[in-house]
Amino acid sequence: MTAAEIARLAGVGRAAVSNWRRRHPDFPKPVGGTETSPSFALTDVEDWLRAQGKLAEVPLRERVWQQVAGHPGGAATALVHTGCALLLVHEHPALWPAGDRVSDDHLAALMPPVLDRALTTRLGSRRPVATPTAEALAPSVPLLRAAVELAADTGGAPAAYEFLIGRHLDAAPRHFTLTPPGPAALMAALAAPPGRVERPTVLDPACGTGALLRAVEAPAALYAQEADPDLAALSALRLALHTGAELHARAGDALRADAHPHLAADAVLCHPPFNERNWGHEELAYDPRWEYGFPARTESELAWVQHALARLRPGGTAVLLMPPAAASRRSGRRIRADLLRRGALRAVVALPAGAAPPYGIPLHLWVLRKPGAASPSPELLLVDTSTCGAAGRDRLDWQAVHTAVLDAWKPFDRHGTAPQRPGISRSVPVIDLLDDDVDLAPARHLPPPAASGGAAELATVADRLAAQLRRTAELTPPPGRITAAEPAPAPVTGTGARAPGVTVGELARSGALRLHAGGTGTAPASGTGFGSRTGARTPAARPRVLTEQDVLTGQEPSGTLPEGAGGEDPVLLRTGDVVVPVLGGGPVARVVDESAAGAALGRNLHLLRPDPAALDPWFLAGFLRGTANQRQASSYASTATRVDVRRLQLPRLPLAEQRRYGERFRALAEFEQALRQVGRLGERLVRGMYDGLTDGTLEA
Repeated sequence: MTAAEIARLAGVGRAAVSNWRRRHPDFPKPVGGTETSPSFALTDVEDWLRAQGKLAEVPLRERVWQQVAGHPGGAATALVHTGCALLLVHEHPALWPAGDRVSDDHLAALMPPVLDRALTTRLGSRRPVATPTAEALAPSVPLLRAAVELAADTGGAPAAYEFLIGRHLDAAPRHFTLTPPGPAALMAALAAPPGRVERPTVLDPACGTGALLRAVEAPAALYAQEADPDLAALSALRLALHTGAELHARAGDALRADAHPHLAADAVLCHPPFNERNWGHEELAYDPRWEYGFPARTESELAWVQHALARLRPGGTAVLLMPPAAASRRSGRRIRADLLRRGALRAVVALPAGAAPPYGIPLHLWVLRKPGAASPSPELLLVDTSTCGAAGRDRLDWQAVHTAVLDAWKPFDRHGTAPQRPGISRSVPVIDLLDDDVDLAPARHLPPPAASGGAAELATVADRLAAQLRRTAELTPPPGRITAAEPAPAPVTGTGARAPGVTVGELARSGALRLHAGGTGTAPASGTGFGSRTGARTPAARPRVLTEQDVLTGQEPSGTLPEGAGGEDPVLLRTGDVVVPVLGGGPVARVVDESAAGAALGRNLHLLRPDPAALDPWFLAGFLRGTANQRQASSYASTATRVDVRRLQLPRLPLAEQRRYGERFRALAEFEQALRQVGRLGERLVRGMYDGLTDGTLEA
């Protein structure tokens, strides 16, 4: 296990693990890894943590994950074996030997035929999951027993496998191209024709981790293909445990070796690999799928678009997640033009930056319809959702994105046109797009958003700003009297003596406060209603997340929990908790009030929950914000400063004296919040004035 996994196990930050290694000679020695990223034996770490009083017991899910991560055949092999066993337990529970009545060797010998039966029944004979031999299963038997126990503990085999798959994907994020739940839900909703009630047949020709097909509600059959053999096996097992639909999963490159050449699906969902030069340009030059033109070597995405159209029934719908360059590159303009002329391309939707990897650019959704007997549509729907939330993967308002897209798409899909919404959506005549560039970027064809209320609204903003400036002046605190010629090392007590100091770590050990790290929780997977009249279920029912940016800017919780069945429970905030950023955001500590209570604690944050009989929360937060205090508790890496929360200090004072300081700190926090509000109103007024003067809605 790595240092990060030790930190997760003990509920501390990675800096604490580094400190333990430096300060404790008896800390377990590395058993693998590299000098900069060593790995340790789970049993050694567990024994050391328990001896130090830092661990009561290793949770079952952590023990199972460590067995996966330390498997001699690698994590992928371990997860395939685990998935096979969980599928057997899920589909044929009577075939799994109960208890420990069978030895490990005997269990490994018994498993291959029953696993082969379960896999063949569920995935067919051409499946991407080979039946493991008894020899291959031998080192996995303890893991399989623990995984079955985890399934019983977490509510079933699907939840247990989702937890393990999620940890595997989190452990190596750069090795996988993930499709987050938000865009997956939206794509499944767009692919559902209006009024369709029968169960659909859906294909994903580059299924990756299976996220898009998992978003389909009540399918009749799912068809999947993935070029990476290991990922194809994991996705097949994941989908088999997730749905009872007929499942056809294959390994292989769908462009070069299509596993479903005669399929006529109701829908295709696809997040293809981007910017692939080696997609088969030379050997596929005369392929019949290039009905709309032979894609250039640099236009691999347009090859996937035409592959998706070729596998649809007439009238079927395909939704692909595309890089924005595919809408405007000159090398693809002829194919884009033919897609428009023949009515195959129905909509282009610009998502906010941070919706899906690569997170730094605003990706597009292309909605396509296999042409049938009807005349081609004379219009293309363009939607831009970039204004539906601040950029960043943890700050997107997916409720607003879903609403904006589906409110435009549904009437357009029914009538071939849609009402114009300035800055958001517009149905554009195809003839207007067939110029030399055939540029389909939505922002270039949408009318500008309506001015922000004109002079009347700007006058209201100016009045609010003036009132807030007066309130800020009233809240400006006096500096207080100077108590000494030189700065005092600590506050004085009522007797005039300097108060002794105590660290947060000491307070945590004494029970005066509890310490929690944020960012490990998930919300239950909600999926998407494929064919639902209202689209996907939104994350509104899930707890909000107080993000690091929310703490630094003083805003209400703006994040949402990632979905994942069987994940860890999030840390929920209570009124009076104190939240501290740990990644060098400056001397900041926030006391949780009613507006943030109930939200989940986000990544890179630590929560301090003081015992009200021992600590005043405003006193605690105030002293944690001291610049010198933060400096002495910080460690420095090459790119960031990290605060070790346990090393932060505050003086030992009676509760009454704490409250006196707490009142001053509370007044300072109120003044700080008023200043932030002044800044926001000022920015809004200035932006509105610039926009009004430049678009002509205000006179010079």
